[in-house]
Amino acid sequence: MNSEEEFYDAETGLESDEDSCEVNFEDAQVYDSKHSSNASTPQANGVWERRKTLPAPMISRCDYSVWGILKKCIGMELSKITMPIVFNEPLSFLQRMSEYMEHTHLIHKACTLSDSIDRMQVVAAFAVSSVASQWDRTGKPFNPLLGETYELTREDEGYRLISEQVSHHPPISAFHAQSLKQEFEFHGSIYPKLKFWGKSVEAEPKGTMTLELLKRKEAFTWTNPLCCVHNIIMGKLWIEQYGTVEIVNHNTGDRCVLNFKPCGMFGNELHKVEGYIQDKSKKKRRVLYGKWTECMYSVAPKVYEANKKKAEKGDAKKNKPEQSAGKQETEDMPGVQETVSVITGSALLWSITPRPAHSEEMYNFTSFTMTLNELEPGMERLLAPTDCRLRPDIRAMENGDLDTASVEKDRLEEKQRAARKECSKDEEEWSTRWFRLGTNPHTGAQDWLYTGGYFDRNYTDCPNLY
Repeated sequence: MNSEEEFYDAETGLESDEDSCEVNFEDAQVYDSKHSSNASTPQANGVWERRKTLPAPMISRCDYSVWGILKKCIGMELSKITMPIVFNEPLSFLQRMSEYMEHTHLIHKACTLSDSIDRMQVVAAFAVSSVASQWDRTGKPFNPLLGETYELTREDEGYRLISEQVSHHPPISAFHAQSLKQEFEFHGSIYPKLKFWGKSVEAEPKGTMTLELLKRKEAFTWTNPLCCVHNIIMGKLWIEQYGTVEIVNHNTGDRCVLNFKPCGMFGNELHKVEGYIQDKSKKKRRVLYGKWTECMYSVAPKVYEANKKKAEKGDAKKNKPEQSAGKQETEDMPGVQETVSVITGSALLWSITPRPAHSEEMYNFTSFTMTLNELEPGMERLLAPTDCRLRPDIRAMENGDLDTASVEKDRLEEKQRAARKECSKDEEEWSTRWFRLGTNPHTGAQDWLYTGGYFDRNYTDCPNLY
């Protein structure tokens, strides 16, 4: 990232006020103060450390085509279509969902800020950062089996998470993360509605994210943007996210509206995110800008508008680019510079952690993602038997054994179908183990809520999935 030096030359600060953003960038605050990578440093005393790579590199997809499968499925929901396993990545969707937690330090930062607008802008940065790991991730996660779970405990980051596949048709995954020091709770449910539109696949992650700052007695809610994977049939796969994300503070009335911009005809808007924060009186207090693949900044509205007018005058003097003629066979990814032009007086809210050098060989995983399917020493005896780290098909694919992965995936799916038939024959209804369908107390909408008890480690009633 070309502007990485700029991020860390700035002076670090915790609080903000109306005057603090009128200074030069060199004096701006840095809300994202996490500089270390997710992988721990080797220690001389032999302390175990999380892995930095996968057991085997990514399996090549060069000899495979999905056109024969997808050409009959235009406009259909992809969750009902069986895809070749080679197009998967070695993670369950439950693990993919836990990647929201990669930048948990932003939640901790929000908990320390005394001003509600400051908290909102850091929460907004967290909402953007939670989808950043999707950049260049064109592999499909494994569909979770009904009743499948995933737990993630990070004592160094101060949280633990539990997720469960609570519905099969439609596929719904619920998660609940909580601070180990009772500072926050973060929860939600996702129904990834996928559709194929000829050259692209669009994913609508239906569901509401809820973040509660417990000591502040504040609750924020939002929904995630749409995600689109281009060139499904031919050409290089590339991803964009677009749509409007509205974050609401249900206690103060503050709102943040973020616009994830589609790339546009010439690619000038690719990956860009712009928005604003307004207080309960609808006064615009801050403008946020950046890229979901890179970083987010905050600046005073007057400074932003002045900079925008200056930029428009400069653009008017330039010649307009010529449009290419003829029909395009692929939706080429625009070649744009992956940096953000920083406006003087801006405060850095968040910057992405660089991916490891071998990321492309590892399904474009981040360092954090690389650790999600790892079985830590002594973990297997503590995990629920439904935890997806124990799935043999995902484990085989992670180890580079595609044939075994495919056989195991078919076996597990057939076992699940047989279990559903048995329940139907006995007129039994499936019962979720750790979540129940209820009402979100902040939105009033239907939501999947954690019932508690998972970390008591009593798993006698868990189903035999694997």
